[in-house]
Amino acid sequence: MKIALVMPYDYPFPGGVTEHIMQLDREFRRRGHDTRILAASSDEDAALPANVIKVSSVVASFPFSGSSVRVPINPQVYQRVKKILKQEDFDVVHAHEPAAPPLCPIVLHHSRAINVGTFHAYRETNTAYQITRPLLTPLYNKLDGRIFVSQAVRDFTLAQFTGDYRVIPNGIDVLRFASADVEPIERFNDDRPNILYVGRLDKRKGFEHLMRAFPYIKNHFPDARLIVVGAFDDEEKKPFLRYARQQHLSSVHFVGFVSREELPRYYRTATLFCAPSTGFESFGIVLLEAMAAGVPIVASDITGYRQVLTENQEGKLVPPCDPEAIARACVELCKQPRLRARMAEQGRLTAARYDWTHIADAVLSYFEELQSLHASEKKRARYKRSTWQRRLQRAAE
Repeated sequence: MKIALVMPYDYPFPGGVTEHIMQLDREFRRRGHDTRILAASSDEDAALPANVIKVSSVVASFPFSGSSVRVPINPQVYQRVKKILKQEDFDVVHAHEPAAPPLCPIVLHHSRAINVGTFHAYRETNTAYQITRPLLTPLYNKLDGRIFVSQAVRDFTLAQFTGDYRVIPNGIDVLRFASADVEPIERFNDDRPNILYVGRLDKRKGFEHLMRAFPYIKNHFPDARLIVVGAFDDEEKKPFLRYARQQHLSSVHFVGFVSREELPRYYRTATLFCAPSTGFESFGIVLLEAMAAGVPIVASDITGYRQVLTENQEGKLVPPCDPEAIARACVELCKQPRLRARMAEQGRLTAARYDWTHIADAVLSYFEELQSLHASEKKRARYKRSTWQRRLQRAAE
């Protein structure tokens, strides 16, 4: 099967959708399928993998769902995509965030393959969908199949657009985080309580609430340490550094971006993991990473996270935007090593169900089902045409 994976965002920029596409690409190729990733890439000097087709290097950042996205803005993308689709002749075009402009709508407009869209984004309200529904309806009608990464995304999207669908969750490379060969970070591996945060410092990620919870945690565990990992810059962390100085918090460590190889080591170093997002999360990939690494979790009680974490099983769920609740949950887990061990074991079992090997099999099975359905419809259409031709011929005689 020849498959196009359409990435709407800047290829080298880290994010959940990027990771999702890269992992599917790897698993599809392991099974012998021929894949291409269609994406923009703003890094002119980056050596892209051989199967990545670059559609543009001109990218701009725009706000979206409390975060920001980097999308191509080059008008030449239209003609470039049209040429690529004609040359490659894909069997399946798999567009991620199919409504994300401009790349996915352009690809779907020109595609003559079986078109599948995976929907990642979730919002608390669908006002934007309601307003833009007349514009988006032709685009959604181009989709032969729809994949939602969670029940929350399904309910949010199907309220406006119906059609054939599957709920296939995000995945995780379990072995990468669970391997016994993963070593903790040496400078933090000293038996002090380590609270780990992984993510950007966007407002919707809720890091400010964890930061405000940390002084309460320090009252109970003076040697506690907060380790902050993610793709953020110096300007984004300035207000938090200022707050740390005001509160005399010397044990907050802003590590910043780490490589794929290093990230599992930070999870392995953690006593517990905290995900204080305020909303707009369709799923909890970072929760699965922590689970696979055997780390108990304190997470906001929001729709996307409830899809993955069960209260008092893999961790604790707390009200969003509530520093005191975050602090109480963290203190409770730090005080109870047996509870942490039980949650860690349950987390490993939960994470195993989401390994990319299972997710890729489910996606490919859906592709094959749609191909079979498409072939049957073409056969019926040919039969109807031939029947009418015979009738017309007999009438003429």
